[in-house]
Amino acid sequence: HVQLVESGGGSVQAGGSLRLSCAASVVSVSRSCMGWFRQAPGQGREAVALISTRSSATYYADSVKARFTISQDNAENTMYLQMNSLKPEDTALYYCAADQINRYLSRWTTSNYRYWGQGTQVTVS
Repeated sequence: HVQLVESGGGSVQAGGSLRLSCAASVVSVSRSCMGWFRQAPGQGREAVALISTRSSATYYADSVKARFTISQDNAENTMYLQMNSLKPEDTALYYCAADQINRYLSRWTTSNYRYWGQGTQVTVS
């Protein structure tokens, strides 16, 4: 199974930046896709940014495009989310997720991921 541990959340003012990290411990099962998801109070969990672990191709939700950057360090088994120009509407609990998902459209569906971190809070005021 895959164990994921997020870190790097916190409170910032609008316009500020944060960098989230997701350390992955892969015991077994390959993962073709990893991603960052977020859930604001009273709302469903949504995909924010995805990365293909083999090609490093990246994909972003329109709401964060040009502000957030997802990346990975395969040697360290760590994924990152650099968040710039943060807005109050970015406030949410941020999760990293991983699984073996090959179809592009399927990667955007939260329920297709079996492996999740515990979440890290991001608050923008």
